[in-house]
Amino acid sequence: MRGEGTFLAGSFMTRTIEKTPPIQSWLPIIGLAFATFVFNTSEFLPVGLLPEIAECLNESVSFTGLIITGYAWVVALMSLPLTLATASLERKKLLLFLIACFAASHIAVLWATTFEYLLVARVAVALTHSVFWSIMTPLAARMAPEGRYGLGLAVVMCGTVVATVMGLPIGTKLGHLFGWQEAFAVIGLAAVLLMGFIALFLLPCPATSAGSVKSLPVILKRPPLLQLYGLTAVAVLGNYTVYSFIAPILQTVGSFTASDTVVFLFVFGASGIIGTTIATKYAGRHVSSSLVVPLGVLAACLVLIVPACGSYASVMFLFVVWGAAITALMIGFQTVLLSVASDAADVATSLYSGIFNVGIGGGAFLGSLISEHAGFVPLSFAGASLVGVATLFCIAVWIKTGCAVLAGAKGASRSSV
Repeated sequence: MRGEGTFLAGSFMTRTIEKTPPIQSWLPIIGLAFATFVFNTSEFLPVGLLPEIAECLNESVSFTGLIITGYAWVVALMSLPLTLATASLERKKLLLFLIACFAASHIAVLWATTFEYLLVARVAVALTHSVFWSIMTPLAARMAPEGRYGLGLAVVMCGTVVATVMGLPIGTKLGHLFGWQEAFAVIGLAAVLLMGFIALFLLPCPATSAGSVKSLPVILKRPPLLQLYGLTAVAVLGNYTVYSFIAPILQTVGSFTASDTVVFLFVFGASGIIGTTIATKYAGRHVSSSLVVPLGVLAACLVLIVPACGSYASVMFLFVVWGAAITALMIGFQTVLLSVASDAADVATSLYSGIFNVGIGGGAFLGSLISEHAGFVPLSFAGASLVGVATLFCIAVWIKTGCAVLAGAKGASRSSV
């Protein structure tokens, strides 16, 4: 019986590029990390600027939150069909095309004066997102220097951490100072710079191991993958029921200022470094713990948000723990995904991305409904309840089988550590 340390499947590490000098070999990974930074900053920028956007468009905050829902659900619906439609395309050209469309859609927000206009612009971005996240993780694994697959993937995922550490707070601050449309336009300009970097340093990369429609019945018969998708949907739904409305929660329940919100978002993102450090060290070796622990901590953080709003220090501490927990959980999910679906990585990742965004959109929609009728206080309890269900399920599987991941994971041990 193999231990949890062998959980990552070696078959995914097939190389498609030749060896290059050490420093130069990391440039493609740096470019991909920059790409994840830009895309993540864009996806979550409405979270920090929701009150300002609502005021400008003369809509309620709860209704304007549907922009987050619409974005996420477009990604959820289009990830698989667009990934299959682009499965045979060379990856560098495809990535450059996606970034060009992404940049144009953001610059177009400068002229957004109605909810409908903004929604169309965000839908256009969501379509690029649908393909981007489906190809990004497999591409990062293939572009990593020889023998540095794990580190390369971690560096690219750090783009997500930096987006929450710097991108979201800085974008929110820019929106407060110059206007929310200008904040989105800056992201568009950053994407233009990203295109130049990718064009210079990313090597041509033919499509491979993408999977096809025929691979769907095969991967959907794998118990650990089905479990992963279910856990992702429920946990993300719970998290984003709260996170989508964190700015109005802090400003109405806790009476914090917009500047305080920027600081809290910065702390939330910075603490992702803690989560990344812990998860990259233990996720491959201790699969059960890397899922159960962050799920439990996340549930506790969500239920404590309202009580913590009575103290600045309490909110600060809570955001540190919350940011670390959600980041560690996402890396744990990715570890399972790449192990059990290495033979159809793009398709499996597109399904994961779609389900993840069902959770985001569902969370924003649920949060909108609850806040519209009962205010913002109940959001934390609703979100915590959902994540609590996911936590209890993993614990039950762990107790029954000896591993929090169902049977069928490559190399998954039945040890409980």
